[in-house]
Amino acid sequence: MDFFVNLLPLLKILFVFVCMLVGIRLKLGVGPSILIGAVVLAFFTSMGAWVFLETAGAAVADEKTIFLGLIVALIMVLSGLLERTGQAGRIMESLAGYLKNPRLRLVFFPALIGLLPMPGGAIFSAPMIQEAACGLDVSGRDKVVINYWFRHVWELAWPLFPGMILGAALCGMSIFEFIGYTFPGTIFCIALGWFFFLRPSVLPMNGNNKACENHPPKGGLKKVVKEGLPLITAIGGAFIFEGILSFIFPGIPFEAGIILALFAAVCCALFANSGSMKIVCGLLVEKRFLNMVFMIVCVFVFKDILGACGLVDELARLAGGEAALIAAAVLVPFLIGFIAGITLAFVGAAMPLVVGLVHAAGLSEQLPAWMTLCMFSGFAGIMASPLHICFLLTCEYFKVELYSAWKKVAMPSMVLMLLGVAYFFVLL
Repeated sequence: MDFFVNLLPLLKILFVFVCMLVGIRLKLGVGPSILIGAVVLAFFTSMGAWVFLETAGAAVADEKTIFLGLIVALIMVLSGLLERTGQAGRIMESLAGYLKNPRLRLVFFPALIGLLPMPGGAIFSAPMIQEAACGLDVSGRDKVVINYWFRHVWELAWPLFPGMILGAALCGMSIFEFIGYTFPGTIFCIALGWFFFLRPSVLPMNGNNKACENHPPKGGLKKVVKEGLPLITAIGGAFIFEGILSFIFPGIPFEAGIILALFAAVCCALFANSGSMKIVCGLLVEKRFLNMVFMIVCVFVFKDILGACGLVDELARLAGGEAALIAAAVLVPFLIGFIAGITLAFVGAAMPLVVGLVHAAGLSEQLPAWMTLCMFSGFAGIMASPLHICFLLTCEYFKVELYSAWKKVAMPSMVLMLLGVAYFFVLL
C-alpha cells in the first residue's frame, strides 16, 4: 500500500502530461493543451480556484513572460517579412554562385532557410533542392531526408529559435549561456547528416549537375550583405546590444538587448522592401502569430502552477529524485516532441519540471547537464516524429511515401539521443 502512495505524485504528473498529449493529438493547439495540463494539475493537488487564478495572473504579468512574448512576436514578424517580400529568396540567389560542390548545394539552402524560425520552412527550400539535384541520380526519398534534416541542424545552437529562448528563460540563463551548453547538438546533427545521407557510399550522385556550372555570383558580396542585413543585424545586434546595456545598466534583463536587435532587424527589412508595413499588419492578426504568443503565456502559467502546487517537491523525494529526474529529462520531452513535432511544446511542458526537480533535489550545480539532456531528448523526438510539419510538407512536395522516408530519419534521430546522453555524462 505504501508503494502505491509513494508512486502517487509520479502518477499525477504522468496523467497531466497524458492530458496535454491528448489535447495536442486532438489538434486543440499546444497552448490550450498546456493550459489544460495546468488546470488538471491544480485539480489533482487541491489548489483552490482563487490561488490558481492568482498564480496564473502573476505568471502573465511577470516581466519574463512579457519580454519573451515580445521576442517571439518580433521573430515571427521578421521571418514573415523575409519570406513574403521575397528577401529570403534574394539572399539565397545572391549566395548561389559561390557554391560549386553539388553536395554543398544540396544542403546549403535548407540549412540557410533553417536560420529563419518559421513553421513549415522546409517547403521553402524544397524547390531549391530540386534544382540543385537537377541531372544527378538523387532519389525523391533522398531529397526529402536531406531537405528535412539539414533544415533543422541549427535548432540547438541558433539564438533566434523561440524554443531556445524559452528554454534559456526557464533555466534563468542568457540565451548565449544556454547555447554554450547545447551547441554541440548542431555539430552532431551535421555529422549524422553527412554519415547517414550524404557520404559517397550512401549517395553516389552520378550524373551531370547543370545547376553546379561555374556561374559568377550575382551582385557579389555587396549584394549578399545588402540582402542579408536583417539577419546580420538580428544576430550581431543581439551580442552588441546585450553587451552595451549590461555595461550601462547592470541590472537590466538580457532579453532587452535581443528585443532591440530584433526591432532593428525588422526595421531593416521594412526599409528594404516597399509596402512591407501592410504585410506586418497582416502578420500581427494571423492565427499562427496569435497562437505562438498565447503558447508562451500558457507555458509560464504552467511553470508557476507547477511550482506552487508542491508536486515537484513530492516528486523529488521519490527514489531520491533520480528516477523522477531521468523520466522528466529523457522520456517526457522525447514523447512530447514525438507527438507534437514542435520544440516549444516539449520545452514548455518538460523544462519547468526538470528545473524544479533539479532545484528540489539540491542539484542546482548540475542544472546545465540536466537541461541539456532535456533539450537533446526532446529534439530527437521532434526529428523522429512523423507528425513534424516540415517532414509532412517535404514528403508531399516530392511525392514520397511517408513511411519509406521516415525509416531513414528514425535511426539518426535515435543516435542523436544517445549522443545527448553521452554528452550529459561529460557535463556531469
